[in-house]
Amino acid sequence: MFGRLGAPEILLIILVVVLLFGAKRLPDMARAFGQSLRILKSETKAMQKDDADEPPTVHGTAAHQFAAESRHTAPDAAEADTSHRR
Repeated sequence: MFGRLGAPEILLIILVVVLLFGAKRLPDMARAFGQSLRILKSETKAMQKDDADEPPTVHGTAAHQFAAESRHTAPDAAEADTSHRR
């Protein structure tokens, strides 16, 4: 559907964009769009570099062990609370 854009469709899209935004604002918008793409590209590269530099995480970390322990202690606390209410 979108892969078959011909010259008339592209010209119509350009005409609508020019009418909506005006010819004076289009260069500024294009410049801002290009700058945003450059920032996004550099941040993506930085994140990929940071991920490559980090050692792989181990599931035996303190936070993971704490979460596992809290799952095991939660039912005991609930049982103690219910027995106390009786």
